[in-house]
Amino acid sequence: MKQFNSKSCEEIMTTVYKPIEFVIDGLIAQGLYILAGAPKVGKSWLALDMCLSIAKGEKILGLKTSQGTALYLCLEDSYARIQNRLYELTDEPTEMLYFSVMSDPIGGGLEEQIEGFMSEHRDLKIVFIDTLQMVRSDTDSSYGSDYKDLSVLKALADKLEIAIIVVHHTRKCKDIDPFNMISGSTGISGCVDGSMVLVETKRGSRNAKLYCVGRDIENAEISLHFDSDLKKWVVTDEPSAPKSKDNIFLAALYVYLKRYISFTGTASELVSELKEVTQEQFYPNRVTRDLVQNGYTLRKYGIDFQYKRTRNCRLIILHYDRERDSSDSKNTSEVTVNKLTSKV
Repeated sequence: MKQFNSKSCEEIMTTVYKPIEFVIDGLIAQGLYILAGAPKVGKSWLALDMCLSIAKGEKILGLKTSQGTALYLCLEDSYARIQNRLYELTDEPTEMLYFSVMSDPIGGGLEEQIEGFMSEHRDLKIVFIDTLQMVRSDTDSSYGSDYKDLSVLKALADKLEIAIIVVHHTRKCKDIDPFNMISGSTGISGCVDGSMVLVETKRGSRNAKLYCVGRDIENAEISLHFDSDLKKWVVTDEPSAPKSKDNIFLAALYVYLKRYISFTGTASELVSELKEVTQEQFYPNRVTRDLVQNGYTLRKYGIDFQYKRTRNCRLIILHYDRERDSSDSKNTSEVTVNKLTSKV
């Protein structure tokens, strides 16, 4: 009998996993997403703007992007229409954005086409498929059929470590929960990593809300207005970003270790030591989580850590290596928590 490939709670909680990488900061991470909206509401303008912004490494909706190659499958358009839209948005071509107006269906060659494209463009970050119905060979919209089709794309996104965004339609009927308006069964929203629904406040008003929900993103409602001159959606109520508690902890840890090089002790003792560099309140039961989940960032700053069990407690062992510190604070003698908070 085949056995489970299981891991203990201890192993999972103390392993440094590769952090989630966002293509659009706080909005789209690696994985499968749905972008839904009513016909002609402006989904394709938003999708094209996202592609251009990622290809150029520019902000979109006020959010930072991770620059890389973008592939846009405009399966309901022609190259002439794409050209017109591109000229509305920019007069500077980018070599990192590609288009196709034809593709094979899901399970009929689409996955191989995307993999083949990525073999030629190793920095591929995102693929937009506009629209879902154009890559489905089955008209059945049952839960099983929806989940089966989307799970193929979900597995592909996970395998290639890219974001795949499927543009889809909403139903005509209104709903208090905008995600219930996504056309098809709940198999669609159940399979994807995140959903974005673009809803106009009044048809033709060019004012809308982008409702966002997902496994790796905070639930959000972003108020937008379609600028007819710029031909793009712009944020009308951009919220101020809250100060990250994780960033404060990492900054305090860096300042402390840059001064003392090493630390060995319990979580409570570490929290006590950090009072020397900041008045911010930290909690011992959160220290392990913060160290493990930010392991990649700590390595960038030249910090190694490990745990050692004793009969009475678990010791945290930290060490700072200046030679492996790749941050811009490496050669600065005067480093403060406040200066570092926005960087780490």
